[in-house]
Parts: sequence; C-alpha cells; structure tokens
Amino acid sequence: MPSAARHQTQRSDHRLIQLLRHSAEPLPDFDAEEFGVPFSRYADARVVLIGEASHGTSEFYRARAAITRRLIEQHGFNIVAIEGDWPDAARIDRHVRHHLGESGEEAVFARFPSWMWRNHETLEFVRWLHQHNATLMANERVEFRGLDIYSLRASMEAVLGYLDSRDPQRATAARQRYACLTPWQNEPAEYGQRVEWAGQDSCEAAVVEQLGELLWARLESLERDEGLFDAAQNARVVRAAEQYYRLMYRASASSWNLRDNHMFDTLKQVLKHRGRGAKAVVWAHNSHVGDAAATAMGWQGEFNLGQLCRIGWGQDAVLIGMGTDRGEVAAAHDWGGPLQIKQVAPSRPDSWEQRFLRAGLPAALTDWRGAGKATLRHTLTEPLLQRAIGVIYRPQTERHSHYYEAVLGEQFDAYLWFEQTTAVTPLPTPEDGGPSHEADTYPFGV
Repeated sequence: MPSAARHQTQRSDHRLIQLLRHSAEPLPDFDAEEFGVPFSRYADARVVLIGEASHGTSEFYRARAAITRRLIEQHGFNIVAIEGDWPDAARIDRHVRHHLGESGEEAVFARFPSWMWRNHETLEFVRWLHQHNATLMANERVEFRGLDIYSLRASMEAVLGYLDSRDPQRATAARQRYACLTPWQNEPAEYGQRVEWAGQDSCEAAVVEQLGELLWARLESLERDEGLFDAAQNARVVRAAEQYYRLMYRASASSWNLRDNHMFDTLKQVLKHRGRGAKAVVWAHNSHVGDAAATAMGWQGEFNLGQLCRIGWGQDAVLIGMGTDRGEVAAAHDWGGPLQIKQVAPSRPDSWEQRFLRAGLPAALTDWRGAGKATLRHTLTEPLLQRAIGVIYRPQTERHSHYYEAVLGEQFDAYLWFEQTTAVTPLPTPEDGGPSHEADTYPFGV
C-alpha cells in the first residue's frame, strides 16, 4: 500500500476508534439490575433479535437472558423464539407455561450439538421464566418457541401423536403420507442425497398434502387450539426439512435461504397465533440476526432472518449483534464430533472486533439506531472482517473458516462487546452417562 494511502487508512481508523470509545456505553455485571436498563430503548419494537458470535460462549447467553428479562418484565414482551428445533422448544414451552404433559418424554436438545441449548446458562433462564410465568394468568404467560428445521423425526412423530389422540382415521392417512420419509427420518441427509444424486422420487407431494390438511383443519377450527397449532407447525417443519435436505446438495444459496425463510415464517406464525400485543425476542447467531444484505453472505445471494424482519417490520425490528476478541468457546472440530473447550484466537487486525478492542472498554453496548446517530452509523459503513463461530471452530484455518466481510453499521442496529469470554457450561446428555440431576430433569427440575 502506498505511504499516503496507508496514512489515510490509519487516520480513518483512529477516527473510528475515537468515535467508538465516545459512543460505547459501559455495561455492569450481568447480575446487576442496571445491566438491562440501556435496552429499554427498544421497548416499542415488535421484534428484538439478539445475536451471538458463537454458539458456545457464556457471556453471549447470559447477556441475552438479562436483556430478555428486562424486556419481559418492564415492556410486555411475551415470546422468546430461539434458533432451535420446534419440538424441543415446545417441551420447554409447556413447562414454562405450566401446561400438563411435560414429563416422561425424551430428553430435550439431546442430539448434536446438544450444548447449544442444553447448557447451564439456558437452564437458568428457563428456571426464571417458569417462576415468572407462575405469577401470571394463563393467557398472559410468556412463550418459548423454536424456529429451526432440523427435527424431521420428532416433528413427524408430533404430527402423528396429535392425530392419534384426536382423529385415528386421519392419523392412518398421515402415516401413509409420511411413510415415504420414514426410512430416512434418522438420516435425512441421506434422503436428500438419494433424491438429488441418485434420481429417486422425492416425498415433497406427500408432506405438502399433509401440511395442507392440517392447515385446513386450523382454518375450520373455531377455537384457539394449542395442540392443533403445534401439529400444524410441526407439519411445516417436515415440509421445510424435506426441501432443505434436497437443496443442501445443490451448489447454491438455496438451502440457507430456505432455512431462514422458514424461521421467519415460523416467527410470523407465532406472533399471529399470540394475537394482539404479541412482541418477540429472538435468540440466534449473528449470521441469522444481522441483515445479510450488508455482508458477504448477501453479496453472494443469501438472505436471512434479520433481513426478512427488516423488510417485514421496518423500524419495529431491532437487530443486535455481539462480538469478542479472545477467550474460550465450547465447540467441535467437525460436525457430529465431540465437544471441546477451545481457545478463541485474538481477533485479526483487519476485523471489526479489533476496532472494538482498541476502543478500550471490556464490556459495552454501542447503539447507532435513530436519527441522532447518523455520524456513527456512517463511520461504520466500511467493509471489514467479522468473526463467526458456530458449533464448529477451527482456529488453524480461522481466516477461511470463520471470517467474512460485513458493513457493521448496516448489518445491525447495535452491538454488544465483551473483550474476553468464557465457554458455556454444558449439561450432560443421557448418552453421556454418569449422574446429573440437572441433566436428568432438564428443564423440569426447578
């Protein structure tokens, strides 16, 4: 880089860091009541999406929980929607809303990556929500919902279980439709491979027909039937999963877009089902929460949940990202591999994380939403690298595996920064063996 250009870049960086230092609001400890106070500025939103830079960082989970408690207690938010499977979240929803039928079922969030939601940090929030709802009338209690599409087997079982209890004749017809997918319910990726690569017939028509029947049943129902709503949403998951596992074998953005479109559609359905006054907090990865149009993802043809929420609700959707410089994270090296507590490498010098590190605050909220923040927002329009750690972390190939370009000021409305972070505390799964009261009773041992 020529000397003049290098000096110009350095001056620009210096101005950015000075502005971040001036604009960032220091945050107290998570347990302090004051932690949630700055987030009351989002009270009028319909949807507040709170991201995370990894699926295994304690500080991200604890911060989200503290913000969400504030929005629930002080501002009437009544839905928590997570980047997790609908059937597992439905188990927790029944528990926190004090519905019957919460025990004697399979463990929740027990499949890989179990630690993403089966951890002590999430358990603490679930316990709090259960206790909070105990003080409310049944129709006022806060819901806990899952937005994702990976629960093919569990969602098929939920649809059949509902029909078995309500209409055995329709249950028989549903089994005939789902018989096409049943051999692959535990290995849905193999189904997609056989259809896309081996030319076998797809099950699309059958799952669409089953969904259509349940949706007509909902339209014809004169009551707000929670069981029918749950069954219809599970049928939506089966339809989306069938498509997803076929599309994942095509070299395009189709499978990602289908997944995020399903999450957005599910969020809309949950808000509609809740009715007047519905307000949701969404917990998902930065890559789903931040507007994809402001990132390399969007420049390559992908869209995401945050982008769709902005299109759908405009200023009534708030997108909050999170980041860290270094520390540790719970992650695996490969999909399906064992959980490891890994060291997070210090952030790259050409990253947004490095700019926040140089601003010098160990924990802070930086907000650029609204007319009065135009200067800060404009300063954040340079494309820089941003780190994304999912359930996989490979520090040896970090630049290729975990960084992508993003225009931060357009991607989010605000950003939470924690300079040094620690890993979540996983709860054992039944397959891990060994005694664990929390694991055996999660989420019901409160």
